[in-house]
Amino acid sequence: MLIVPAIDLLNEKVVRLSRGLEATAKMYSEDALETARAFEKAGAKWIHVVNLDGAFGRPGVNDQVISRLASGLTIPFELGGGIRTPDQIDFWLHLGVSRVVLGSSLLERPEMAEKAVQKYGSDAVTAGIDMKGGKVSIRGWLKDTPVDGLDLACNLKKAGLTRVILTDIASDGMLQGPRLERMTEIADRTGLAVTVSGGVGSLDDLARIAECRNNGIEAVIVGKAVYEKKLDLAEAVRRFQN
Repeated sequence: MLIVPAIDLLNEKVVRLSRGLEATAKMYSEDALETARAFEKAGAKWIHVVNLDGAFGRPGVNDQVISRLASGLTIPFELGGGIRTPDQIDFWLHLGVSRVVLGSSLLERPEMAEKAVQKYGSDAVTAGIDMKGGKVSIRGWLKDTPVDGLDLACNLKKAGLTRVILTDIASDGMLQGPRLERMTEIADRTGLAVTVSGGVGSLDDLARIAECRNNGIEAVIVGKAVYEKKLDLAEAVRRFQN
């Protein structure tokens, strides 16, 4: 099971939010590359980067920072947040991002994911489904929809995607453990490789997720617990990744 540390970018700084609310932003570093290199040194094999400004409708703010990550890291990273057009997919993949994460566009431009998979392959594109009570939220979690997360995941499987990041918004940044029932159900019903996101606060949480590996859980994103020093990334990698 991959342990994937997260770097959330807001105004070029590394921050964490609680339940996706911009007003809760807490800054942890002014140097995203330095943070990413520390994660790499701790044994991470992938990094999850979120362009929060892009997700909130402010494109371009973090472009230089993300470019530095692409040129300064030796491990791959995936990027989500505000990627809503084919041109943006082209831009980031050609810049050196290893994998783009599509979120709002999965509902707003459903044909885009399938075309991106056809053009770049399924390894270069993953879906990000963010849920409140099982229903999908988009536009930086600011817009709720009546779409069921499982139904969307089934459609993505038909479109050729092989991976999905599932985030329980109510748990995100709260350090109280993830809610896995819906996530394992989606993995079981779709056959998609699932990355769990939201709520991880301890090694015990990781142990509980690791027990679900046979249910299609291939990775878990860790964020606030690492920054708040409630979770040692190197120890998590040693115990659950290696």
